[in-house]
Amino acid sequence: MNIHVSTPPQVEKKSRVGLAIADGDIHPRARNAKSLHPYLAQRWRDHMDTFGMTLKHGYQAGPLYPKGNPDASRRDSYAPDGSPPGASLDFMREQLLDRYDVELGILNAITPAPGNAQNPDLAIALASAMNDWQEAEWTSQEARLKASIVVPYEDAYASAKEIDKWARHNDFAQILMMSRTAEPMGQRRYWPIFEAACRNNIPLGVHAFGYGGHPITSGGWPSYYIEEMSGHSQCCQALLASMVLEGVFEHFPTLRLVLIEAGFAWMPPLAWRLDKHAQKFKSELPHLKMRPSEYIKRNVWITTQPMEEPIKRKQLHDTMEWIGWDCLIFATDYPHWDFDDPEYALPIRLDDEKKAMFFRENARAVYGV
Repeated sequence: MNIHVSTPPQVEKKSRVGLAIADGDIHPRARNAKSLHPYLAQRWRDHMDTFGMTLKHGYQAGPLYPKGNPDASRRDSYAPDGSPPGASLDFMREQLLDRYDVELGILNAITPAPGNAQNPDLAIALASAMNDWQEAEWTSQEARLKASIVVPYEDAYASAKEIDKWARHNDFAQILMMSRTAEPMGQRRYWPIFEAACRNNIPLGVHAFGYGGHPITSGGWPSYYIEEMSGHSQCCQALLASMVLEGVFEHFPTLRLVLIEAGFAWMPPLAWRLDKHAQKFKSELPHLKMRPSEYIKRNVWITTQPMEEPIKRKQLHDTMEWIGWDCLIFATDYPHWDFDDPEYALPIRLDDEKKAMFFRENARAVYGV
């Protein structure tokens, strides 16, 4: 559901959802280019001032596609003090946490995204700085928020070191990667990250987007932003197929994977197709002891934003039923323009038990909060 608001509505203390909720995807943002400087060594402050962060994509600077709203955000998400969307904790409290009675919010800091950096040492430094910044300026100031550990995921061993540093810290709830990695995510180069996740008993969150140095389609760069938006699900299908078929979930049976901001209706047909082909090509996959769909049902959770909106609402119910009511995590994507308002996002009725699972209990369970 897309929400466009020109005048912020009157803040309400309790949401009409009827219960306190969990939000699986909130995006904090630095106020400006120098906001991370207190957490960076002087070498990297100078580097960022002089060169910035060169990204792994075919453009020298700037986003691939112009956004309909500034910074891909709601027009009303600029704070009264001029802070950009997602940069003011006080305004986030007013617009999101207090208004909708959010008792648990998962922060996914994707700007800047160190995994997109061409310079591997800068990626390591930025990831460390962003984790220090989240703890100092967000989670230590607001008990309802839990951060995601930002990692320089193209360097899996440096990522594992960062995970070991923060995973047992009470303010961090998951590890954060982006979906478009340099190679398919199931390949061995990323396994130290999965091992660290299991060793520390912390979920791995994979958020849509990112730049791995390749076009975002198999045939090159698309023409329109709508193709970029619709491609969220495609990249997550590819990474999930890779992780299943490469044997990640067989080798790491306790790994909890949370797929973020890619929709979810694509998951059942992908699982059906994988099951069908795995049966035919089972001689190629002797390392898999279960059907692909069984690994998906055991090891994968998925956030609900952007919410699917079929004309026949029963189709949405059937899709959610197949995925499993315990595997869906509600998310708003605040402060982005396609924000899902919890009061209106779900177009079907649920009984009280499923409603509580959907809006709160599943997040509590997967994040151990």
